[in-house]
Amino acid sequence: MKGTLQSVETEAAAQRMAPHNAEAERQLLGAILVNNETYYRVSDFLEPYHFFVPPHQDIYEKIGQLIRAGKTASPITLKTFFPAEAKIADLSATQFLLRLAADAASIINAEDYGRTIYDLALRRNLIRIGEDMVNIAFDAPIDVPPSQQIDDAERRLFELAETGRNEGGFVSFSDALTETIEMAHAAYNREGALSGISTGLIDLDRLMGGLQPSDLIVLAGRPAMGKTSLATNIAYNIAQAYQAEEQPDGSLKTVNGGVVGFFSLEMSAEQLATRIISEQTEISSSKIRRGDISEADFEKLAAAAQHMQTVPLHVDQTGGISIASLVARARRLKRQRGLDMIVVDYIQLLTGSQKSAGNRVQEITEITTGLKALAKELNVPIIALSQLSRQVESRDDKRPQLSDLRESGSIEQDADVVMFVYRDEYYLSKTEPEEGSPEHEVWRDKLERVKGKAEVIIAKQRHGPTGTANLHFQGEFTRFSDLAEDEYLPERH
Repeated sequence: MKGTLQSVETEAAAQRMAPHNAEAERQLLGAILVNNETYYRVSDFLEPYHFFVPPHQDIYEKIGQLIRAGKTASPITLKTFFPAEAKIADLSATQFLLRLAADAASIINAEDYGRTIYDLALRRNLIRIGEDMVNIAFDAPIDVPPSQQIDDAERRLFELAETGRNEGGFVSFSDALTETIEMAHAAYNREGALSGISTGLIDLDRLMGGLQPSDLIVLAGRPAMGKTSLATNIAYNIAQAYQAEEQPDGSLKTVNGGVVGFFSLEMSAEQLATRIISEQTEISSSKIRRGDISEADFEKLAAAAQHMQTVPLHVDQTGGISIASLVARARRLKRQRGLDMIVVDYIQLLTGSQKSAGNRVQEITEITTGLKALAKELNVPIIALSQLSRQVESRDDKRPQLSDLRESGSIEQDADVVMFVYRDEYYLSKTEPEEGSPEHEVWRDKLERVKGKAEVIIAKQRHGPTGTANLHFQGEFTRFSDLAEDEYLPERH
């Protein structure tokens, strides 16, 4: 009995028709044939494949081709594109097209009909994705582990969510001006008078006006310059300053600082936490790792850890993830917890899609284009770290230039801001002359002048000046902070 019931249910499921509304499709096509202007009301979001009935897909596509070519689409002009003996629903093509025009919906309802057809197509796509998930999970192919299937399903669902949105199109210039004035007003009222999110570093904020929404900011440097340290410092400064206000609809709006997503492809979350707690407590990270700390230090660590638990800094420590996975995870974080800034450490550790595998330049192009598109879509700044080529080391002046970016073309092109971290102290400390020689004295004076100083060189900025921000760097605590310039210091006696 149970078996019979199951087979009946399976049969019923097989007989279930995919959601569609043939009547709405007919009436919309009729409305377009009667008045071609109707086409422009729906063509922004409605494609031929959104129609369920194959002849309707064909007719909508031919209508579109005619209208885009500047010709009139009517039953008479359209019938010439069908063979004379063609039959549609037991009618000749001409009769079918004339009946469509007779069934036309009023121009007022055209957009509603288009939206109904689009929504039903979305539901059919959801069913298709669900069926594929079930079938792949049942088959369990060796080359598709469950984690990859989850990533793939998530990617397809997000693609479905993002396509066909009709928020695009033209924005009137007056609306754009209003937004600009509102941004300027917010900057005027905000502490530090910044239009973007404050990095917590005054000199850097002065040059950049804070981190701007939808910007891709590439932070590059040679190993040991402190790229990750600077990114970590900025990320923690922003997360620590986070303040939000509840909106009338119950949602939260960030008014200061922000929620940070940190994709750490190189370091584990624990290593990252060690760096941050070392920076906050001024206890060397090597001492924390060895447990070489006093009772007072331990109390300081415990107090800092307690405070840090409330900070909205979310770390993803998955190594070697694809750009598609990163995009999906960032969208999920934005939806679930909110998101105001992203850090990616670092570009060269991300992978592209299978299409670009093997061609590294093409892969990096796909990654940087994907990161820029994500910044625009989520309207958040993204700081992406990047390596530099070794040619820096062969020059006398080792300050990096745009041409030093590895696979530089796409990184330089897609980035809104390119920043380099440079510490003269690192290179100078490696060139110590023989002790007691006259050169040694000169070298020591030089080293003293640059000790603890770091430069953040802004080599490219789409909406601001290039220049150099001078910062203070404490290597033992991996901390960047504002530099107290000599002229601001008390006189030496």
